[in-house]
Amino acid sequence: MNTTDTNDASTPAIRYVAVTFDCPDPAELARFYGEALDLPTLYSGEDFVLLGREGAPGLGFSRIADYRRPTWPDPAHEKRAHLEFGVDDLDAATTRMLKLGATEPDTQPSPDRWRVLLDPSGHPFCLTTLA
Repeated sequence: MNTTDTNDASTPAIRYVAVTFDCPDPAELARFYGEALDLPTLYSGEDFVLLGREGAPGLGFSRIADYRRPTWPDPAHEKRAHLEFGVDDLDAATTRMLKLGATEPDTQPSPDRWRVLLDPSGHPFCLTTLA
């Protein structure tokens, strides 16, 4: 492992700004996550929406014309990444997310420790009491 300091005067600063999800309808997916996480809209256009709070990383949603939903757990169109949300009560949090528009797949690898749900565009995300 290289422990050389790479932050000198000639090194440009890089800041983590957002994670952006491809989807067919940015407004719909932003509504889902905005309500779920109580995040306001920082920017909204026809093809891109950014949620977050000033000065903190956010969540972006970008329109893709030929978007294909992930088919987790079927590997035909695997997920590329997923979000993990810490909760105190798995059942209550699952119920809330389902009311907001999430769906619950039949496959649940460890339902006593975390729940896998799918957002309205099919992206898997997890609720966990481990965090």
